Amino acid sequence: MANHKSSLKRIRQEKTRRLHNRYYGKTMRNAVRKLRATTEKAEAVALLPTVTKMLDKLAKVNVIHKNKANNLKSKLALHVNKLA
Repeated sequence: MANHKSSLKRIRQEKTRRLHNRYYGKTMRNAVRKLRATTEKAEAVALLPTVTKMLDKLAKVNVIHKNKANNLKSKLALHVNKLA
């Protein structure tokens, strides 16, 4: 167990950050799943900007890596464009 006040505070902060990051990471994964499961073009086109915005925000605050965000955005855009 930690002996210093600063390390106790660090542990509290890391716990809070971890929970925050897990929540937004899970929310992002669910949004990506929902978009991939969509078969209607109009619905997918409407959903793509919100998912893209979410990915950019999470990459900005290092919840996910920026390259992962860009790869996901690229694949999702291809998926939406392929829909009839």
